[in-house]
Amino acid sequence: MIIPALASALALAAPAAGEDAQAVVAAPMAAVSTAEGVISYPPDFFSGSQPANAHEMLLRLPGFSIETGAKIRGFEGGGGNVLIDGQRPTSKTDDLEEILRRLPAGQVERIDLIRGGAPGVDMQGKSVLANVVRKSGAGFRGLFAVANNHIYDGRNLYGVRLELSGGNGGRNWEAAARYGMGMDDGAGQGPHVKVAPGGRELFRSQVDSEGDGGVSTLTGAYETPLLGGKARMNARVAWDDFKTEETDHVTLPGPDTQVFADVSNRFDTEIGGLFTRDFGARTTLELVGLRQTRDQDIDSSFHGEGFDARFGLSRESSETIARSVLKFRPTAQVSLELGAEGAFNALESQTTYAENGAVVELPAANVEVEEKRGELFAKAIWRPSSRWTLESGLRYEGSAISSDGDVRVEKTLYFAKPRFAASWAPSAATQVRFRFERVVGQLNFDDFVASSTLNTGVIQAGNPDLNPEQAWVSEAAVEQRFLGDGAAVLTLRHSALTDVIDRRPVFAANGDIFDSRANIGDGTKDELILNVTLPLDRFGGKAMQLKGEGTWRRSEVTDPTTGEDREISGLQPLEWEVTFTHDLPQLRANWGLDVYGGWRETYYRLSEVEDRKLKTFVRPYVEWRARPDIIVRVEVANLTKRGFRNTRTVYDGPRSLNQIAYVEDRDIQVGRMYYVRIRKTFGA
Repeated sequence: MIIPALASALALAAPAAGEDAQAVVAAPMAAVSTAEGVISYPPDFFSGSQPANAHEMLLRLPGFSIETGAKIRGFEGGGGNVLIDGQRPTSKTDDLEEILRRLPAGQVERIDLIRGGAPGVDMQGKSVLANVVRKSGAGFRGLFAVANNHIYDGRNLYGVRLELSGGNGGRNWEAAARYGMGMDDGAGQGPHVKVAPGGRELFRSQVDSEGDGGVSTLTGAYETPLLGGKARMNARVAWDDFKTEETDHVTLPGPDTQVFADVSNRFDTEIGGLFTRDFGARTTLELVGLRQTRDQDIDSSFHGEGFDARFGLSRESSETIARSVLKFRPTAQVSLELGAEGAFNALESQTTYAENGAVVELPAANVEVEEKRGELFAKAIWRPSSRWTLESGLRYEGSAISSDGDVRVEKTLYFAKPRFAASWAPSAATQVRFRFERVVGQLNFDDFVASSTLNTGVIQAGNPDLNPEQAWVSEAAVEQRFLGDGAAVLTLRHSALTDVIDRRPVFAANGDIFDSRANIGDGTKDELILNVTLPLDRFGGKAMQLKGEGTWRRSEVTDPTTGEDREISGLQPLEWEVTFTHDLPQLRANWGLDVYGGWRETYYRLSEVEDRKLKTFVRPYVEWRARPDIIVRVEVANLTKRGFRNTRTVYDGPRSLNQIAYVEDRDIQVGRMYYVRIRKTFGA
């Protein structure tokens, strides 16, 4: 699946609370800079674009791009770059963008852009954060929305959303129910060929594939005064069913029909809680508790003339987290933070694989993994003057991991993770930022168990005996504000890597060789990132804005098969996107164009090199406010009919010793999609 399509293609935005009582303002109110290095944006700044929720407001924030956070175990260090009332959302399975979509624009008092750090703010390891500050005393509000995505091949994938919220006197509640269908935009139609080194075709077929499914989600939250502080509880359950079907009509070497099917069913639960209490004007205590589970079953099959294969995976995982943080602000310029966190993770997985009815043993096919993780951390922020902000911190983590089943491993890991960051503002329009930090990744439990992609013939063994990847990261950034609400940020980042996790061969007991994730040594990664927000008013484009972000990436590691230097598997050398928006408040409308650049990523295995290429995705859209409480959105997704190309260069054996046997190429084309959404808000 190229884009997690189950919610992205048919995401229904959240309600615009109170906006029906607001007049559309053609000229936005200017942002306000503060002495704390924070730029505050009031609701009127966004009024021309008629935002319905906090997510749509953040998309217009100059010099800022939403980051949803890392998918890691534990809580510390995994947050995105958006806070709500100064707090990170306690949910881990509920996507940050979905949380922001459920926050009505009418409930937003302002959005603070925190650049380079500020006393009393946990920067979550980021150089820039956005803090969405809510109004107090919201009344009852609701939203009902329906959408349909008409796919080029005739399918109609619909979505429906109902959201309710309310409260007063410090007691607030919210509830939401959503069902959305989505598609795999890496599935479609196109040729599949295998060519020998001399150019002779060994295999040719025409691929006809599609993937789609639905996600049902129920969420709820309640916050109330408690024991002199404030408590918030949240809960979420989700059902995710997805299927992929593919038929290859083979014409060479002879007529044949190959059929591939993949069915995935997943059930997630989560319950979390946050308690905060102030002890005087300078001290705050935060307590976080969270419990989540995920059960998943996958059944994959391949049938062709003379060959059948079947892969099955059943897994259950859970995570329990307890966390406490004590914040102290001795002066207006200094803030201190001490905290501790503990987490328990468990995974139980059973894998089966058979060829022509004969069972094939996979390394680490059936495993049970447990992890006990603890972390202590201390942070300090000092603002010695209006131009300087200094931040330092130390996190120390320890984890005990054990694996039973096919592979028995026990290991204990300890890592110290120091961090230093500084920002300097020589003028109100310019800021220079620097960061030096030790970053320690986490072991992905998915790497512990076997997996497969039967339609490309790739079987990957599991490997529980991994060490987390570590990096010393040096980063420098320059931000320049111009033309009122224009901004440009240039970031240069260098990572010196240890225990790089990539791919190497493993040998089964019967002598079969499989590809597996493994530590392959040291490496480097360099990134150059440019983020630009350009208002076009001074160029004749009234109420127009152009935003773009691009990342150029270069990496290097020693290939364990050839001994030569190469890039790290799966890292994209170039990522970019551009968004154009034009507000037409006199017509109660806005329109725009989203362009997501194509990318390439390469995977290096023992006897093959795989290139994955995704072409450029273009999406024009129009939003029209038919009434103060009804917004209609129409968009044409994949205007360029982008496709996905997968090329495998396969060798006769290890790449270091053998010649190329053949090159396999799958060039899958995907057509346009026509999306319509109607959103109705109600309430005070």
